[in-house]
Amino acid sequence: MSEAPQKKDLRPELRIFIASALSIVVILLWAKFFAPKPPVRSPQADQPAAAATATPGSPNNAVPATPTLVTATPPAVVLGDKIERTIVVESDLYRVEFSNRGGVVKSWKLKQYKDDCSYGQRTLDLVQNGQKDCSKSKEKDVPRETGGWPLSVALDDQNLENMANSALYVSSSSDKLTAPANLDFTWSDGHLEISKHFHFDEGYVAKAEVSAKLDGKPLTAGLAWLGGFGDLTVTNPRPIDTVSVVYSEGGKLNALPYKKVDDWDKVARGLWLGGKDWTGIEDRYFAAVFLPASGAAQGKLETRYWKVWHPVQIEGKNDAEPVPQIATATSSPTDLRIYVGPKDYDVLKKMSPPLHSLVNFGLLEVISDPLFHALKWLHAYIPNWGWAIVAMTLVINMLLFPLRISSYKTTMKMQRVAPEIKAINERYKKYSMRDPRKAEMNKEVMAVYAREGINPVGGCFQMLVQMPIWIGLNRALGSAIEMRHAAWFGWIGDLSARDPYYILPVIMAASMYLATKMTPMTTTDPQQQAMMKFMPLSFAFMFIIFPISSGLAVYILTSSLVGIVQQWYLNRTHPIAPIGKPAKTKKA
Repeated sequence: MSEAPQKKDLRPELRIFIASALSIVVILLWAKFFAPKPPVRSPQADQPAAAATATPGSPNNAVPATPTLVTATPPAVVLGDKIERTIVVESDLYRVEFSNRGGVVKSWKLKQYKDDCSYGQRTLDLVQNGQKDCSKSKEKDVPRETGGWPLSVALDDQNLENMANSALYVSSSSDKLTAPANLDFTWSDGHLEISKHFHFDEGYVAKAEVSAKLDGKPLTAGLAWLGGFGDLTVTNPRPIDTVSVVYSEGGKLNALPYKKVDDWDKVARGLWLGGKDWTGIEDRYFAAVFLPASGAAQGKLETRYWKVWHPVQIEGKNDAEPVPQIATATSSPTDLRIYVGPKDYDVLKKMSPPLHSLVNFGLLEVISDPLFHALKWLHAYIPNWGWAIVAMTLVINMLLFPLRISSYKTTMKMQRVAPEIKAINERYKKYSMRDPRKAEMNKEVMAVYAREGINPVGGCFQMLVQMPIWIGLNRALGSAIEMRHAAWFGWIGDLSARDPYYILPVIMAASMYLATKMTPMTTTDPQQQAMMKFMPLSFAFMFIIFPISSGLAVYILTSSLVGIVQQWYLNRTHPIAPIGKPAKTKKA
């Protein structure tokens, strides 16, 4: 064989290499231009598969670093407990009882406060679950009757919400926790995932975080206070009359009693009202408030509120009573602080944002607020609130004593001219009030007053000053948590409530009558004098019929006793001269 053909022959290794290279090129070209395209998967579609590899309790359900196989249909993740459990969180101030069925609150007791059935006998529970009506001794279970509990999850879809609030959650916590403590609840049926995280400190503020996902997609999930709020044992007024939905928007408090809250079927499920600083529900002395997380911007909370109805018996007849409810959410996940406790002015003022506007002193706040803080200052030195009211009354009456002197001098002047005024009235009494000649009578009377330097209202000016004080003090005593169940002595066990035996109003009326008898009348008209003497009786009647605080009765009683002493002094040092005959005046 010649050498030329031998050189053209290729070695077997080289042929294999060339064939392999050509095969790879052909496969790559076919894959690029002719092979079918693989389906494009969104990141959200991959989340359930990632969740399948996450371990419960890992931060944010983080995906492990090891690679996982992505399939077209993610495997279902089912997480739930098999039995219902009760978890109790406790501090010196509260005892909160959770159920893992729904991860909701079944009881929220405030250890330092008692309900209205019996002072000092039963700890107040703000959840209306199994409370007894004092007058009928009948248990009421508002949450079960309305189908909702405090700290339930609020979702836009009613069916999903019902599933989330009736499922058995998994909790890694022990059955009894002492604050500070963390409490977690997680549950999933493979499609809907709910997680709740709570942190309880020793005070009245807890932290809460709730999140919800449906097939890996985040949902708007809020926390709700359902099933009623407050002390059901209050007898007067009705508990529902003191409950309001509250929220702050732009720093302004809005309180909505049940009459201004729409029924549940009139509230759109997916509608959340934004721009709120804080939201909550309150009764006369206590509140449950949802606040933004520490350091979060104000005005970022969203809320919705509505009312449902539960059956009650009123005077032996079946009836229905409204139950206001509220839910609050933030951007997913919902991150909140929760204040559940007394409406203590000083405690609420230190909150961020401040909540002291919940202590509502009404239209006369300009009077109620100073009186309340004066009482608190005196209480620092006088431990009994009743005696602190007595001390404050003494101070106020001594400050008003110059007005009493001025009124007394005006009364003496009016008594001197009383016969002359009576003569003028007699001459014009035959004319009707619409007769123009009545204007002439008024001119003559005012001329007499001007001649003697008499202010017509000077004689009752002290009473006009006292009336706003009475109204403002009654509002302060009825709104301040410090007055609730504050005893004076004997049968007076609650200065914020009326006297249960009506003894104090009777003594108060008697002292007012004696003070009236000692005070010279500015009029000689027998009917007007009778009306002035009847006034103490009307005051006593008001204290018996209406729920006016015993503390106000203490104030009026003390004022009357001080007034008797002051009037005795004035009558002794400035006796009124005998009334002379009426002066002659021209005929009309």
